[in-house]
Amino acid sequence: MDVLCARILERHRDSIKVQKPHLAVPNLTRIIGATLTLSNKHGFHATTLRQLAEASGLSMGGLYTYFDSKPTLLSMILGEVAETVSEVLTAPPDDVKEDARKHLHWIIATHVRMSETMQPWFVFAFMEAKSFPPAERQRAKDMEVMTEKIIANVLRQGVASGVFAIDQVTLSASLIKPLLQDWYVKRAKYRTRGTSIEAYINGVTTFIDAALSARSRPGRMAASSRSKPKQMAHS
Repeated sequence: MDVLCARILERHRDSIKVQKPHLAVPNLTRIIGATLTLSNKHGFHATTLRQLAEASGLSMGGLYTYFDSKPTLLSMILGEVAETVSEVLTAPPDDVKEDARKHLHWIIATHVRMSETMQPWFVFAFMEAKSFPPAERQRAKDMEVMTEKIIANVLRQGVASGVFAIDQVTLSASLIKPLLQDWYVKRAKYRTRGTSIEAYINGVTTFIDAALSARSRPGRMAASSRSKPKQMAHS
């Protein structure tokens, strides 16, 4: 939280009135932490600045030294999630860049671990998106599309190299994304089942590998199954 709030301070120095990091970062941590907690209970739209002031331990005037409105606070949070996801997922290690399968495995593991570390931030961006103002709601959608594009680029690399056997790259990427989201959206389910993060990463990786690397494509299987009744009727 401290690291992310320090990044927020750097990105918004023009609007945040408290410039000294040793003062600003702890207060931003309290503000953002309270925002994520209250939003999880009541929803961001229903959370008032008075509630936020009480939960963070700051005065109303103190809050306004860090942001001028709830949309600005929302923009700070969404911006940090988007920037972190982009920075992390577009910087794979050199030893996986040239191997599409390894690269995809890295994206799966990295995304799940990142969402584990930033779980309240990811849940906020996903669950609250429907109640965001239009501009922020579009930003939340853009974040999802960005991740899908990163996955799709790796899938295209795999198709070109013969590693993956898929016809619809964009659709395949959009089907993979919810599997990554399920870890942070439905944590209670996996906690109840005793599913560890390692087991989840391995399970998703194995499942996706089987889907992308199948020798018989669905279209061919369907064509084959349609031809059998005709052959039987003829004989």
